[in-house]
Amino acid sequence: MRVVVVWAVSTLTMLVLAGILPDFQLQSDDGDSITKIAFTAAWGAGAFGLLSALVWPALVRALLIVPALVLGLLVFFLNGSLLLVALRLIPDGRGAADPETAVVVAAVMSAVASATSTALAVRDDNAYRRRLSRLAVRRRRRSGADNGRSGPPGTVFIQLDGVGHDVLARAADEGLMPTVAQWLADKEGHRLTPWRTDWSSQTGASQLGILHGSNHDVPAFRWYEKETGDVMVSSRPASALELQRRAVARTHNGGLLTLDGASRGNLFSGGADQLALVLSMAARFGKGRRSRAGYFAYFSDPANAVRTAVSFVAEVCREIGQSTRARMRKVTPRIKRGGLYPFIRAFATVVERDVVVAAVIGDMFAGRTAVYADLVAYDEVAHHSGPNSRDAEKVLARLDRSLALIVKVAEHTPRTYRIVLLSDHGQSPGETFAGAYGLTLKDLVRAGCGLPVPRRAQRTRSGSEARDAVRIALHRPVDEEEAEHLAKPSDPVVLASGNLGLISFPDIEGRASREQLDRCHPALLGTLANHPGIGFLLVRSERHGSVVLGRGGAEIPVSELVDGEGPLAPFGPGAAAAVRRTDTFPHVADIMVNSMYDGATGCVHAFEEQIGSHGGLGGEQSRPFLLWPARLSAPVAPGTELVGAEQVHKVLRRWLRECSGPQIPLSAPGAAGGADEADGTVQAAG
Repeated sequence: MRVVVVWAVSTLTMLVLAGILPDFQLQSDDGDSITKIAFTAAWGAGAFGLLSALVWPALVRALLIVPALVLGLLVFFLNGSLLLVALRLIPDGRGAADPETAVVVAAVMSAVASATSTALAVRDDNAYRRRLSRLAVRRRRRSGADNGRSGPPGTVFIQLDGVGHDVLARAADEGLMPTVAQWLADKEGHRLTPWRTDWSSQTGASQLGILHGSNHDVPAFRWYEKETGDVMVSSRPASALELQRRAVARTHNGGLLTLDGASRGNLFSGGADQLALVLSMAARFGKGRRSRAGYFAYFSDPANAVRTAVSFVAEVCREIGQSTRARMRKVTPRIKRGGLYPFIRAFATVVERDVVVAAVIGDMFAGRTAVYADLVAYDEVAHHSGPNSRDAEKVLARLDRSLALIVKVAEHTPRTYRIVLLSDHGQSPGETFAGAYGLTLKDLVRAGCGLPVPRRAQRTRSGSEARDAVRIALHRPVDEEEAEHLAKPSDPVVLASGNLGLISFPDIEGRASREQLDRCHPALLGTLANHPGIGFLLVRSERHGSVVLGRGGAEIPVSELVDGEGPLAPFGPGAAAAVRRTDTFPHVADIMVNSMYDGATGCVHAFEEQIGSHGGLGGEQSRPFLLWPARLSAPVAPGTELVGAEQVHKVLRRWLRECSGPQIPLSAPGAAGGADEADGTVQAAG
């Protein structure tokens, strides 16, 4: 198909040149029909292309003894000579050109054919892989590195952001992800298991725990800290850097990737030396330290730029078509997808994907020990189209192509690689809270406090990671986005993280108690707890300690919570433990609000403008997956469940030791969050 397209473009180019250049003709002296002229051009273009493919390599090899400068000048004349030969092969002698004109025509046609072939090849993953492989081999030869496959295997961790366990399993079963399906079908391939997130089922908490071993005091994607008056946002560089600093201070450990590691497209570094598109390092200077450095490194290669630009335009058109079709068919639930969203989606599904995948491939060719990369494409599309939509399914299919490319690359790398696939959370579908009830959580809180509520309820902005990543890439500040939440000092601060809401009262020092709230705003807690769109509240009581409030006056002390009972009944196993853990955080909000959850449909109500959401409890959002090579040890003992991002961190560290052989512990035995099996013993290779 690529040959046919190049032939057609070359034919059109020859026709245009015949119309422009007086000494170049494609018809007899008596004139021909348009069809005859087109046939003549096609014949000439085909003959020239065939001669260029067959004769040109032999000519160049024969002239290798000629000095480079002379050969460079001869190229044009040789190319022109091939064109003259091609014109003579046209039946009835209809093609003719002066020698000088033939040189010009041949040069233009060669340039157009080369550009067309390159533009078409950029969508060919095999051609792309071969080009990267050649570049890496040349780099290794220049550095004197051994091209053989030796030493212990490396490990590549690929995070498919927002892909739930059931979504992945279904995509493999239905053929949407053939690479994953092949892994699962092979008895010696990979094993799949779900794991359970903390209450805060979002990238900030999960990835911090996975990469740095602690997500303590991360109650949500964004939260308010009273002592400083700041809103912490996981996707803001300054906040990400502070969260990383806190985790390192708590664990006394640099992170999962401290030993010859690379962090690509993540919120946090994981202690890696090799960084690209790492948000926590976005504000730091120095070679390889800035978040945007990965973009510049990728797009400095013109072939990469063409490959991504073509895909970017196609993705923008795809989103416009899909959103238009959804409006015409009146699909529900549905949110607005106009404005800049098509470009934001294209950034997440094309630009960030291509840059991250290229960086991972480069790491593999460089033979690095551990690589962790995040692909956010599915998460962004699922927020706006729904986690089970056709739009999201098509993204999964394209992500599988990226996985297949990485697998093929692993066949040519200087060391073998074990590929671990995982996700940080899933997504739960459902109409937005504002769409279902006509007002936002902020409006409901203000009404419960007796404060004015605007006639037109303003919906909260999307909290997807890709939006902030776009601003970082364009060097635009993100901090102003959160300023809208901090209204007057006396007003409550209402923040949303998917279907998890956080309400704080700046005028009340420390964590507000239920009794204080009842005195200041006697109708507030009852208004929230009895609303049909809210599942339960978490507040502190002066008499009973922290309590969970539900409809009909339900009130259960946190210490007495039991899964499957009371307000937590619909939320399944682990809900009680997740709430108890979050209740211990220093920066837990005055009121933590979790939306309702319908176990029959799996639906929640996001407090943001998202029909696929995550951040709280309820459904698939709390059930991500872990897909690992069968030759590695099982994550947990049979019959037990993998719970929490911090436990996933321990599993991944154990696998790194199994792959790489004996390791020296990076922290002293017994240190908080230090070596996994805190005995500090050296582990042998698996």
